[in-house]
This record gives sequence, C-alpha cells and structure tokens, in this order.
Amino acid sequence: MPQTPLIAVVGPTASGKTGLSLELARRLRGEIINADSMQLYRGMNIGTAKVTPEEASGIPHHMINLLDVSEEASVADYQAQARAVIADIRRRGSTPILVGGSGLYVRAALDVIEFPPTDPQLRAQIHDQLEQEGPARLRKELRRQDPETAATIKDDRRLVRALEVIRLTGRTFTSFMPQRVYEPSLTPVVQLGLRVDRAVLHERIASRVEHMRTSGLLEEVRALDAAGLRSSKTAAAAIGYRQFLDVLDGLKEEPEAVEDTIVATRRFARRQETWFRADPRITWLPAPDAQLAEHAMEAIRAQAG
Repeated sequence: MPQTPLIAVVGPTASGKTGLSLELARRLRGEIINADSMQLYRGMNIGTAKVTPEEASGIPHHMINLLDVSEEASVADYQAQARAVIADIRRRGSTPILVGGSGLYVRAALDVIEFPPTDPQLRAQIHDQLEQEGPARLRKELRRQDPETAATIKDDRRLVRALEVIRLTGRTFTSFMPQRVYEPSLTPVVQLGLRVDRAVLHERIASRVEHMRTSGLLEEVRALDAAGLRSSKTAAAAIGYRQFLDVLDGLKEEPEAVEDTIVATRRFARRQETWFRADPRITWLPAPDAQLAEHAMEAIRAQAG
C-alpha cells in the first residue's frame, strides 16, 4: 500500500506558511511538524511567531517546545525525532505536514543527509587547546586539513566543531554538508514554496516585528534571560532576541531594536529564498492569494496522483 505523501510548506519568514499549513491540515486530516529551529525552544513564542493554541484549533503540532533556552539545538537530533514523528503520523492514517523556513532542518527531515557524530570529551579537549594556545594554531590545522571549511568559518565555536569532526572521523567537515545535488527524498513528498513579492514581504516583516513588540517581546526576552537564554549560543543568536537583549543591557532603545530586527529579518528572508529556490523539486505558489489553499490542493493532487 503506497505511503501517504508528506506535504512540506516552505519559504521565507512572514510569507504565510502557518496559515496555509493549518488550512491544509483541516482539509487533509493533517498533523503539523515544525521545521523552524527556533520554535524547538520552550518560551520562545512571540519572537518566533509560534502558533498559538487558538490558532492551532486542535490540530496536532509536533517538534515544538522540546528544549530549554539554555540547551543547544542539534539538527542531527531533529532529523531522527522528526522522521519518527512522520512515521507515527502515517501509521495512524493522517497526513504529515512539515512546515518551516530553516532550510537545513527541512532537508534533514526529507532527504538523504548524513550528519557527523559528536564526542563531548574530544570537543572539550579542543576547547582546552583553544583556550591555552589561542585560535591561530587551530585555524592553521583546519586550513591544512579542510581549506574549504576554513575559508568560511568566522567563530571559535564552529572552528572547534570542524576540528572535532576531522579528528573523530578522519573526514572533512565539508564532506558531511548537504550538496546542491538533490538526492531522492526518503519519503513521498510534495513540496510547496510560497513566493511573495519583495516589497510586500518587507511590509509583512515590518508588520510582524511591530506586532511582536506590542505583544510583549521585551518581557518575553527578559523572562528567557532569567532562564538562561545567554548561555545558549543558538537561542541567544535568534533574530529579535539578540536585538532585545541589547535593550535589556541598555545598549539600545526599543525603537532601534525593532528597526534592527526588521533589517535582520529581511536579510534572513533573502537567504531563505536563495536556499529554497535552488531546490528544483519545490512547486512555487504566489502569496498572499485568496485562492492559495485551492492552488496548493491542486498541486498536491497533481503530484500525488
């Protein structure tokens, strides 16, 4: 018996992915799997535009609120957990709907991608070496063994991780990265991308950030700061959160943090568009559109047979 196709809804932030996914879930007896890396964190609600219980209207959501803000997100862990969720949804006869704009997380759930292993003890040894000797010697080692990765790394955290992989596996960090040659998905998938006019997307981003401000983003950041937000390089670097931490520290006024968040979100949206447009398997739908759900259903029927 053929498997139920997985529906993936992707695209830049503020393009309308949440609204479309909820409508598709209602029509297809679907359950939603989050593919936004920051929505894995508990308490990061306003700044990630996480769906509210009222918006979800009883539609099951998976892969959200799994981590404390002091923890580090792992795409390898996400891959294993998301695939287990997808398999469970199918076993129950429902339609899995993957939704998000974190490109690597989407591909981790769908595609043949191998992630390098980790060794906390080895990583700690490299950290000690970094603190004792400084980064110059480690960077020289990386340039000798993996010049491609060395050319792109700008921070010590990624430097340590790249060397951990080399020393642990004997392979370059680059060799584990997803290539622009798209291997067949592990499961039957219909990928839908939302394409929004640049000017319209900028307006939607500005409106979203302002709504976050008026909804209490500063107080959310204050509460998360007390819960250990700064101890996680992943969560503390999230757009909006790092700008509003500057407000708490007296480095910025709130209007400046809002503007900086808008600018950073626009840049992020451009990177998302670049990532997803490179995937030829995605069917692009113009948005916003009053008939968006109908067009999505037509694309699903056409591809799913």
